[in-house]
Amino acid sequence: MTPGAKVLQYETFINEVLRRDLQKVLEERDAVYEKIAQYLQLKNTIKSIQETDSKELKTDVDLGCNFHVQAHVPDASKIYVAVGYGFFVEFTHTEALKFIEKKTNQLTERSSLLENFRYTEVLTKDAAKIKANIRMVLEGLRELQGLKDLPEDRRREVL
Repeated sequence: MTPGAKVLQYETFINEVLRRDLQKVLEERDAVYEKIAQYLQLKNTIKSIQETDSKELKTDVDLGCNFHVQAHVPDASKIYVAVGYGFFVEFTHTEALKFIEKKTNQLTERSSLLENFRYTEVLTKDAAKIKANIRMVLEGLRELQGLKDLPEDRRREVL
């Protein structure tokens, strides 16, 4: 196999496999962070409702695509919380806070009998491994093409 064909094969591997895997891992990690942020926002909202000790609630509701409407909740003592898979459960404020605590812990920890790493940290480590693989393949390409090393100050992050 000629060096040019080998270079093309490595470049294809980087673009079609490694970069796609990296993007997938980063998107998954960002989705977990987004869910955690939503639960923490709900937790803050519940606490502010508890502090005001009001039974009624007036709020703006996002219907989607940044289309908001005003809503009036006559009894805010119980709320519905998305628990996953499209299901909602009616909770009291105390029950909701307990659920939110458990759910955020579940999202941040990877439940496994053998390992007890935080899930988001595992995703970050996976992303770092993929970046290292991309870097290694790029170094191999550089050697195949007979290019010199770049000075440290001219190197940049792979992605």
